[in-house]
Amino acid sequence: MKPADLFKGMLGAALLAAAAGAWAAGAALRLDRAQNDVRDVVSLQAGARSFVNYCLNCHSASMMRYNRLGDIGLSEDQIKDHLLFSADKVGELMTVGLTRKDGKEWFGAAPPDLSVIARLRGADWLYTYLRTFYRDPSTTTGWNNLVFDRVAMPHVLWTLQGEYVAEAKELKTDREARSAHAQAKSFAALSEESEGDNKRYLLRTLRLQTAGSMSPAEYDGMVRDLVNFLVWMGEPVQQTRVRIGVMVLLVLLVLLVLSRLLYREYWKDVH
Repeated sequence: MKPADLFKGMLGAALLAAAAGAWAAGAALRLDRAQNDVRDVVSLQAGARSFVNYCLNCHSASMMRYNRLGDIGLSEDQIKDHLLFSADKVGELMTVGLTRKDGKEWFGAAPPDLSVIARLRGADWLYTYLRTFYRDPSTTTGWNNLVFDRVAMPHVLWTLQGEYVAEAKELKTDREARSAHAQAKSFAALSEESEGDNKRYLLRTLRLQTAGSMSPAEYDGMVRDLVNFLVWMGEPVQQTRVRIGVMVLLVLLVLLVLSRLLYREYWKDVH
């Protein structure tokens, strides 16, 4: 066997082992695409409004200042009049009065800082997470989530989205479970449970029980804007970095061409 073929075989085996380990570890959920675009200023402004109104009550963004929102087209007066609720000056950090101690006491876990949450979790994870809350009487808050099982955070956007309930379908074989999971629409989580030597697979889906003030399409759009803002907040200079990177690559390309021409000119008389 050739070394290249041996390497490919080992790599394939390692990937299969990793996939099997992930499957055995817990539920598998297909994440929905967030389709965020940090160049969309209107979306970022709408996301900033939702963030301040719904997230900044418990979660801080201690690495972001209010005046930085000027980078997404907001004037200082607009920030003061519409977004400055928990601070006195636009130069202050986006912090909240809730302490970590109180948060842990009230919710069982301190609400995390959201400054770089999009870089930690990813846009698709956040987009799916904010849309997969469902009623669960067995939890402290009365809510649960398909992405984050037994999450301590209540569904603060439930009046907008409405109330969903989870429905579980039991499947007997691994192949049947994977096929059902692949064919299911959004909001489908697959988990494996073992009872001695017997295994069973549960496919959980969500069903709308009580409608909210927004239609599903409107709510998805609002969440997409919120996630878009979280992605921008995680790296406000992303577009500048990309532009500088492109310029650097162009300069290096020009230098490469010049170096090649100089090389040919220098060695043309050498035999």
